Amino acid sequence: MTHDEHLYKIALTMIPNIGPILAKNLLAYTGSPEEVFKQKKAALAKVPGIGPARAGDVLKADVLQRAEDEIKFADKYNINILYFMDESYPSRLKHFDYSPLVLYYRGNLEYLNAFRTVGIVGTRKPSERGKLFTQKITEDLITYNAVIISGLAYGVDGIAHKEAVKNKVPTIGVMGNSHDLIYPSEHRDIASKMLNCCGLLTEFPSNTKPDRVNFPMRNRIIAALSDALIVVESNISGGSIITAEYANEYNKDVFAVPGSIDDEKSKGCNALIKKNKAHLIESIEDLAYIT
Repeated sequence: MTHDEHLYKIALTMIPNIGPILAKNLLAYTGSPEEVFKQKKAALAKVPGIGPARAGDVLKADVLQRAEDEIKFADKYNINILYFMDESYPSRLKHFDYSPLVLYYRGNLEYLNAFRTVGIVGTRKPSERGKLFTQKITEDLITYNAVIISGLAYGVDGIAHKEAVKNKVPTIGVMGNSHDLIYPSEHRDIASKMLNCCGLLTEFPSNTKPDRVNFPMRNRIIAALSDALIVVESNISGGSIITAEYANEYNKDVFAVPGSIDDEKSKGCNALIKKNKAHLIESIEDLAYIT
């Protein structure tokens, strides 16, 4: 893909007050990312959802300069820039209205459209039981040729990634920040190893910090990329439950590990099962039976 093709696609994602849905409206009415930036303000204002104020945002000159800087950043970090119409863009994600126009990926592209994918998420402070279950289910997935999807976070996410690398199971980390930062920093080593077998994915451009608002956005991508999602341990609210809710919305198979009714770390999983929002899972056999 040429420099200019990347330039206008990235610039489109950097326009203030224009998210994926409105950006796709602009594309539908103009025909291409480059044509968006060649339109007059009056013409842009007529696009549904845009109006005069957003039309002015589209034509701000600094957007193209920021996109130029992003291309240099991608070259520096060996990042693949994936546009939502590209063949390499994850097929599981591209049909959603909200799907990011551009994703930034480091690693082996073939795993983005793998035959089977399993998301593994859970609390950042798992019990010993939760740790052992995560290790065992990850190891057992070897025979299913599945790619493990998780969020590179503390706890269950990190254990799943580490166990996957240890057992040579492909694993993708979906990040809530840009590629110039590994969060948490304690996961730099495992992230580096993941790049050798699979990869790291984010929708966020350079200099994006891991702000709290980014994580629900990351969680929706984990849910969309996963054919099946396993929640190992979670309290009644939090990121894992948000991911499970997204997965239910996207008609994915959701599984939850049951626990004691008195255990705070199991309350979220038990609630998902109780509300028929997750299948009960005790072993890999339960996953294989449903999927």
